[in-house]
Amino acid sequence: QWLSDRKKRALQKKDVDIRRRIELIQDFEMPTVSTKIKVSRDGQYIMAVGTYKPRIRCFDTYQLSQKFERCLDSEVVTFEILSDDYSKIVFLQCDRFVEFHSQHGHYYRTRIPKFGRDFSYHYPSCDLYFVGASSEVYRLNLEQGRFLNSLQTDASESNVCDINPVHFLFAMGTAEGKVECWDPRTRNRVGLLDCALSSVTADTEIDGLPSISALKFDGALNMAGGGGAGQVLLYDLRSSNPLIVKDHHYGLPIKSIQFQQQLDLIISADSRIIKMWNKDTGKIFTSMEPEYDINDVCLYPNSGMLMTANEAPKMNIYYIPVLGPAPKWCSFLDNLTEELEENPESTVYDDYKFVTRKDLENLGLAHLIGSSLLRAYMHGFFMDIRLYHKAKMMANPFAYEEYRREKIRQKIEETRAQRVQLKKLPKVNKELALKLIEEEGEDQQLTRKRKQKNLPSLLKDDRFKVMFENPDFQVDEQSEEFRLLNPLVSKISEKRKRKLKILEELEAQEQEEEEEPEGKASDAESSESSDDEKGWVEEVRKQRKLLRQEEKVKRQERFKEDQQTLLKPQFFEIKEGEEFRSFKDSAKKQKLMKKTLGDRLKLEEKLGTLNVSDTTVGSKQATFKLKKSEQQKKQQEAEKQHRQERKTLRRSASHLKSKHGRGRLF
Repeated sequence: QWLSDRKKRALQKKDVDIRRRIELIQDFEMPTVSTKIKVSRDGQYIMAVGTYKPRIRCFDTYQLSQKFERCLDSEVVTFEILSDDYSKIVFLQCDRFVEFHSQHGHYYRTRIPKFGRDFSYHYPSCDLYFVGASSEVYRLNLEQGRFLNSLQTDASESNVCDINPVHFLFAMGTAEGKVECWDPRTRNRVGLLDCALSSVTADTEIDGLPSISALKFDGALNMAGGGGAGQVLLYDLRSSNPLIVKDHHYGLPIKSIQFQQQLDLIISADSRIIKMWNKDTGKIFTSMEPEYDINDVCLYPNSGMLMTANEAPKMNIYYIPVLGPAPKWCSFLDNLTEELEENPESTVYDDYKFVTRKDLENLGLAHLIGSSLLRAYMHGFFMDIRLYHKAKMMANPFAYEEYRREKIRQKIEETRAQRVQLKKLPKVNKELALKLIEEEGEDQQLTRKRKQKNLPSLLKDDRFKVMFENPDFQVDEQSEEFRLLNPLVSKISEKRKRKLKILEELEAQEQEEEEEPEGKASDAESSESSDDEKGWVEEVRKQRKLLRQEEKVKRQERFKEDQQTLLKPQFFEIKEGEEFRSFKDSAKKQKLMKKTLGDRLKLEEKLGTLNVSDTTVGSKQATFKLKKSEQQKKQQEAEKQHRQERKTLRRSASHLKSKHGRGRLF
């Protein structure tokens, strides 16, 4: 408020609220006040009524703009959308008139005997039930176009009513704080709940009898009622006692009650606050306090969007991603909310410094209290940041020296962190643990420079805990595989072994002296330098030479063992149906089995038993012939001989027939 107009215009560019302001629907407002707001069943149209002058505005969500506006003769108490879209609407007005609108506009107007406060539509019978300043419930049948016999209640006046969407039970809230339930089929009262008595507890203070100001059904068995004293009572229709009594603690009548099915929440609102709480436990989920008084709350179906009608021209739209996704006509809200969560918020008071009275006394600026340079706010003052820096430099001229000492101390601590520190290494894989510690230190330095998050250490991870405890996981550095994969591991391991010796000596000194020694830089670190290309080649040659020498020694040892062992005769069993030819066949088979699949396929292709060709798709096709055993070959030769004998017999028989005619041979 105390900023100049020029400063305000400059801050508008930095203001987070202005930059994040999104106008979903164009001109989503009323001239003065909005009283009721509803969404059509197909979700395409949002309708709101308000003043002044009394009017209804319909907004098309697909076009994100206003579709039409109609002015009325008197103010609307409440209204109901009978169709899926905006084609059938009923208005209850404050002058006892009931007005019907169709798609083109005004259709019909009738009057009820007493002033109405609420009404509900009974879909099976096409009846409108009106409650108001009377003990009767008026019924208007829209199919016949006439009033039916009224329902006579025990209440002096009724405020709200609702019809259960499952079994169509009609319920009405009275001014005496009771809820009467009626069966529309028999037109008889089937239940009575005394909500006023249940809402009064030992802690509540009431001036009079609380009436029922809001009513809403949830499913077939649950019903919530809002009282005039600010309590919300959740009932199971099978019991006369409430399951939960929730107090808003404002003493204002409840204006609206909505059920959120995805998270099992109840959204209740009075003129001051909107509260969302769990219907099973009563635990508060969240609450919202708008700037202006609330007249009505509407929850967009199957989404996290909430709309309110207020005592102000602008109708508010809230989007809470936790409640559900954004509606399909504004699905871009999901991406926007994710981007807003990533960007940090900046404060409006970047150019000002908040100081207390004690800070002013330390800076020697206590005499400025009451002047235009200080703006009083809460328990302190706002002052220009430039003035604050100047005053601080004058009050403490050695601030730079202190800053310099602090920087030097930080640099010394960084160098100390690079020294060999006394760390307890595990019993198994000590060199591997030391390697991980060194790599972890290098990663931490990189993450500090790049301002990234530190990665978790393997030594502290429970999944790799056994690797440093169980001796079975000890790395065998003398194995051939390890040395071939790590040709320079010997040179690197020597440095680590030196470090391990230094650490063991430090541990021994600590046990003797029972004091923690100061960390000193080791000679190994000072002698560390990057290996050049020549040294690397020499180390690789050295490793290969050592491996060849070891293989030669092993071969000599094996040859000596073979000479010492006596050769014993071995017996082989020949399978049934096979003939023994020579040991060369078995040797050939063994050599063939040692070859790779590609070599075997090439050999089979040369012999003619296998044919490999490319297909049109780009794959390979292999055609092969199975080898036959000796027994199968003998059987085939016998069959072939038998077929030849049968052929010779047939030929001789046909020759005799042609010679002797059709007579018998014998």
